Amino acid sequence: MNIHALLISRFSEALTAMGISDAPVPVARSGRPEFGEYQFNGAMALAKALKQKPRDIAEQILAQVALDDVASKLEIAGPGFINIHLNDDWLAAQCNVALSDERAGIPAQSAQTVVVDYSSPNLAKEMHVGHLRTTIIGDAVVKLLEFLGHHVIRQNHMGDWGTQFGMLLAHLSDKLSHNEVAETALSDLEDFYREAKVRFDEEDGFADRAREYVVKLQGGDAQCLALWQQFIDVSISHSEEVYDKLNVSLSRNDIMGESAYNSDLANVVAELKAKGIAVEDQGAQVVFIPELADKEGNPAVYIVQKSGGGYLYATTDLAAMRYRSGTLNADRTLILTDARQALHFKQTEIVGRKAGFMKPEQSYEHCPFGMMLGSDGKPFKTRSGGTVKLVELLDEAVERAAKLLTDRGSAFDADELNVVARKVGIGAVKYADLSKNRTTDYMFNWDTMLSFEGNTAPYLQYAFARTQSLFRNAGVDASQLTPSICIAHPQEHALAVQLLQFEEQLAVVARDATPHVLCAYLYDLASHYMSFYEACPILKDDVDSSTRASRLALCALVAKQLKLGLDLLGIETLDKM
Repeated sequence: MNIHALLISRFSEALTAMGISDAPVPVARSGRPEFGEYQFNGAMALAKALKQKPRDIAEQILAQVALDDVASKLEIAGPGFINIHLNDDWLAAQCNVALSDERAGIPAQSAQTVVVDYSSPNLAKEMHVGHLRTTIIGDAVVKLLEFLGHHVIRQNHMGDWGTQFGMLLAHLSDKLSHNEVAETALSDLEDFYREAKVRFDEEDGFADRAREYVVKLQGGDAQCLALWQQFIDVSISHSEEVYDKLNVSLSRNDIMGESAYNSDLANVVAELKAKGIAVEDQGAQVVFIPELADKEGNPAVYIVQKSGGGYLYATTDLAAMRYRSGTLNADRTLILTDARQALHFKQTEIVGRKAGFMKPEQSYEHCPFGMMLGSDGKPFKTRSGGTVKLVELLDEAVERAAKLLTDRGSAFDADELNVVARKVGIGAVKYADLSKNRTTDYMFNWDTMLSFEGNTAPYLQYAFARTQSLFRNAGVDASQLTPSICIAHPQEHALAVQLLQFEEQLAVVARDATPHVLCAYLYDLASHYMSFYEACPILKDDVDSSTRASRLALCALVAKQLKLGLDLLGIETLDKM
């Protein structure tokens, strides 16, 4: 049930009945419970057009709007706000519907084809902390879009091409010639890359060999391509290890690396030239973009082919745009990278649309995110100033979670502790990131993210575990509880309203690719549940059977939503903590 959408529909019908069309229908949540749960704030905007007082218009709207089944009270406040107090019986009925539905009352939407480009590690190096945000934000978005019924195509735009691979392949070739196995030689990609770079900079003849490998690779030499494929396969296995630890849904089938577009790059440039969009400038093929001119009126410069004939990220991204829009027929394309690439993707969209690589109705949405910062407020690094490998960060999270659980006196055996520590540690790292607005930087802090208090994964995991403990103590199977919710207590009312705002929040996340909105909702839900649990006894002897059944059913719906919400975020739940 989307209460917000329902209220907009009812007020729209009321305005139509008054002969008012095309007017905005501003319905918002109320900030204070004494003013109801929602407000309609459209009367003042209509006052000028209708030449009437806002309160008089509000009175006319009240006479027309059909909300007897939804609201217990409608009242005019201030200059013309209409406060909406939701009806307990209606709330109870909607909660019962949600409890009986395997999707928690969330209907599937009209399906779109959505391409989501995320993670995108460079296969010449191991994944580092800079890949965390794109990977987990992107995965939360695709899981939510799929849950809502959309056809989602994951695209892992891996960096698997370019001049650096000549250096790496020359080094790998030498390793293999000394009877080393590729998996052993590439067991530490960072060390391998450093070794190759030192040889490139210092060893006589090596740089020339590396450049020859680039030419062979780009020319399609079979032996060189086989060596490249060997390097790629081992490198991908490093990424898969991280994806497995992170509980994200990317697989090898989702890889659409830079190399996949190699055969189309010349076509892209030729088409841009034929349409007069790209012109030669100092030997390079360049698109001038007046829409992004500087203060002096000089157009932005977007190079699609270097003077030596080489191609750039711009060329590859245009080819990717054309493939996704044309071959995959994507209604939406979402690209998750850090905010520093915002200008590049704005330029790419402008050029691609001019070239007709997308239809006007197809969207191209760059979803930028901020940086993970250390305690010094600078980009997160190791103590020595090096790049933090993502797999090492995740391993440390699990170790810290195990120590925390042990210090808290958790009664787990060794195997149970390993499972719980993994879920808590990985969940804590992911939620600390996902709960922040993706457009802002945030400070990485172990103590905060692993806390059992506040807006953290352990707090939400504990709230879910508490519902499971309640069901065990009551001797009931939550999945078998009958929908028997009855709202009588103020805390029951507040919890029911929160439960029925789930769909609204999912819609916002799907529209804006902002998982922090879902995190905030789940935290509020857990907080409302804790308040309800304290104020409304469930298993005490003096609680009558119908009240107990109702409150257990409310708890079951809380548990269902917490689990569903955390699943969509890629965070595992626990029955015991």
